[in-house]
Amino acid sequence: MTAAPPVPVPARPVRPPRLPLDAAGRLLRLELRRNAMLWMLPLAAALFWFVTYRRSMAYPPLWNVRAMTMQTAGVAVFVPTVVGAAAWMGSREGRHGMADLVACSARPRWARQLAAWAATTCWAVVAYLGCVGVLYGVTARQVAWGGPLWWPAAVGAASLPAFSALGFAAGALRPSRFTTPLVAVAAFLALELSAQFIHGDQSYWQISPLVAGPWEIGPNEGVGTFYRYLPDLPIAQVMFLAGLTAALLGVLGLPTGSGGRWLRRSAAAITAVGLLAAGTAVALAGTGRLDAHGMIAIPALRDAANDRPIRYTPVCSHTPIPVCLHPAYTIYLPAVAAALEPVLGEVAGLPGAPVRIDQAAATYQQGPGNSVGIRRAGPPLSGTPPVFHLLLPNQLPGPAMATSDLTAAIRTTAGRDIVASHRRRSQRQPGAAGRHGGHSRHSRHGAR
Repeated sequence: MTAAPPVPVPARPVRPPRLPLDAAGRLLRLELRRNAMLWMLPLAAALFWFVTYRRSMAYPPLWNVRAMTMQTAGVAVFVPTVVGAAAWMGSREGRHGMADLVACSARPRWARQLAAWAATTCWAVVAYLGCVGVLYGVTARQVAWGGPLWWPAAVGAASLPAFSALGFAAGALRPSRFTTPLVAVAAFLALELSAQFIHGDQSYWQISPLVAGPWEIGPNEGVGTFYRYLPDLPIAQVMFLAGLTAALLGVLGLPTGSGGRWLRRSAAAITAVGLLAAGTAVALAGTGRLDAHGMIAIPALRDAANDRPIRYTPVCSHTPIPVCLHPAYTIYLPAVAAALEPVLGEVAGLPGAPVRIDQAAATYQQGPGNSVGIRRAGPPLSGTPPVFHLLLPNQLPGPAMATSDLTAAIRTTAGRDIVASHRRRSQRQPGAAGRHGGHSRHSRHGAR
């Protein structure tokens, strides 16, 4: 009897080694499914609609006004929700008493924290982009000229990782149920109060993501229309927010239990680089100046190409003297033409009368304190034949006017200026007195 040959045991297939990125991706997907920010999305969307969307839609359909308003109000809406959700996630291990249990896991504590922070940031960015997309989509259907301004949206998007890192760091370092509401309220108040320290155009506090332009005049219709929207201040703000995010995330990796020595050294380097970037951005914001076109210009980031005016084809009325406006202000043309038509009908054809009314750009000059002087760029009447340059009341600082208020303001100010400019020009022309006198006598004879 012979022994049966041994049956070979099938070899277990050798699995390829798992890459760290694959493990990080699985951890991120797990955190995305059980993240607190997911449950805050309806609240964030409701606050955006109530505070930001309705406020932006109340302004005329101009890209510059609505985008700048969206940046200021949108950042204020997302700061409490994102900071609160991130603080809740950061304090999760401490609140549940799981610090000792997860200390022996295969992943360092810093890696787990970064995954939770990234999941919170992802949901916040998704909510923000969805809200901005709706606002920009509705605005695109209403505007008559131009395209969306992306820098205000970019500053708002860059603020979300910083808010998330701030809340997460506070929750991880001070884990408590009271940390979430306290940090959310404190971050909102600190952000709003920071704008109160802005004095003039040389303030370091302009680095706040709430600031979309000169804080003294707010969203102004004359900014970013005739000249390009300057990216100087938004670049500094994005640089500050990125540095702040890196510094806060680096702080999470500094404690002894966060990982090995090499990991903590890397966290210290990231913290130092983040603080350096944030400090540099603040210094750049302090060198900003209010330029003649109403934007904050930073010399180190200045591009001379942005000083050239934007070319456009004006839209004109069919009044006795054509009234021509920038195409972005097409919605104002019927009201402006109706307000000026009685005056234009009286002066049309007279010696020295303007042959066209053109909308003029405004020039801005920083005054003492928070005062800003805004006036017409150039003389009111110029050229041969003469052209009158009109500055709309809505280009001046103050609340946006309704159609009736705009018509009344143009009738009393622009109409008076047109008549006064015509008189001054006609008096300077040779033989103007004789022509006016003959015209007057002819009128009197006709009356008799």
